[in-house]
Amino acid sequence: MVKKDEKDRRLKWNRIAVFISAIVLFFAVLVLLPETVSWSARSTIAIMLFGLVLWALAPIPIDLTSIIILVLLMVMKSTEMNVILSGFASPAVFLIIGGMMMAVGVNETLLVKRMTYFLLARMGRSAKGIYTGFFILMQIQAFFIPATAVRASLMIPILSSIIEETGVDKRSNFNKLMYIGAAFGGSVSGVVVLTAAIGNILAVEILRLYVGVSISYLQWFIYAGPVWLLLVLATMYIVWKCYPPEVYSFEKLQTNMKNKYDSLGRLTLDEKKCTVILMITILIWFTESWHGYHPTFGALLAVVLMSLPFTGFADWKKMLDINFGIVLLIGATLSLGYSLIESGAIDLLEVLISPQFVLDIFSNPWLAIPITIILSQVYHLGVTNVSTAVITLMPVLISLSVQAGIDPVVIVVTSAIAMLLGFLLVVETMPNVVVHGTGQVSQKDFLWPGFWLTLASIVIMIVIAYTYWRWIDFWP
Repeated sequence: MVKKDEKDRRLKWNRIAVFISAIVLFFAVLVLLPETVSWSARSTIAIMLFGLVLWALAPIPIDLTSIIILVLLMVMKSTEMNVILSGFASPAVFLIIGGMMMAVGVNETLLVKRMTYFLLARMGRSAKGIYTGFFILMQIQAFFIPATAVRASLMIPILSSIIEETGVDKRSNFNKLMYIGAAFGGSVSGVVVLTAAIGNILAVEILRLYVGVSISYLQWFIYAGPVWLLLVLATMYIVWKCYPPEVYSFEKLQTNMKNKYDSLGRLTLDEKKCTVILMITILIWFTESWHGYHPTFGALLAVVLMSLPFTGFADWKKMLDINFGIVLLIGATLSLGYSLIESGAIDLLEVLISPQFVLDIFSNPWLAIPITIILSQVYHLGVTNVSTAVITLMPVLISLSVQAGIDPVVIVVTSAIAMLLGFLLVVETMPNVVVHGTGQVSQKDFLWPGFWLTLASIVIMIVIAYTYWRWIDFWP
């Protein structure tokens, strides 16, 4: 008890120290920047750095930090009020809201359980079959359940049930294989589908904001598809090799899954409605380049159809039960991005980060791509929140690309994919956090497979960029 109190006290003082450091940095920037820098630019840069420290080290909840950022922008009068709150009018915010509400709606039916029981009943004869089936299920979910955190949270009860049915020890390799595989598989599942990860949505929105160029759902799928496929194979192989499972009998689990699947009976009317709505939504997303409707339209239409009489099946009050903190984070970070542009702060940052020798190196696409991949992964180790990492690094990379004369779209897509892949630290991705929160695996269990997967992901992305992307003319 004494040790716990001491640990809590130390943690409290560490948080206070981080908060004070952020405040000191804020005032230092305000005071030390040259007088030639306008008040709008000066204050916006100070607020950005203040928020970056708090978002990265999280001494207070990150959504609370988002509110503080908005308050500071208002108090300092860094820019106009309509600009300060403009991030909440972004299509990205409503796409995320729609995506989270869709996930709630899907979870109101038996579809996820039905898919799980079906796969495990068919493939649950061996450890390899269970592992493969579970991994495939996570990838399928990415197409109709946006946000990695939501998908990971939905999978944990199923995973716990599998572990309980097999009766394996917490320290067993099979336990580590399944839980680490779930964490890494959840992160990888966000690579191929534009709406499957908040980082993807933010990256596309920032590209539209700074460059005026948009990427469609289908375009993202084409660019990221081969990277995702190779990452799925690499992840499954590496985690399996790091934690080869012990020999267990899985007959009881398979029988139980078959019984559970049979007990569900035929598809219910609600499941049929949900399936049709999801298919319509995915079709709208894939055909964006033809009809011109933003993916937000598809997500919000799905929410309406899931909630209306006759077409719907979900209770509206339950549909509203979403993580509002994510909405605050995304809206505030986008508002900060708009404020950086309107205040002129982004022009000052471009000068500071773009010495000639950096531009000379970055102007070579063969060097720019690996530099972007490695820089993004290293940056994500420090700024562990993906949304924060995207909103702060993307403008820098876009500025470097434009000044170096290479295509910023390729660089943004490269960076966005690289920043989704946090394999080393628990805090790098939400699937890692959710899995670690079960208490079944420790930070140490992530390191060995995470090290090899980090190297593999860098190699895979470079190889795909140097070959496939050049063949389809997606080259900076």
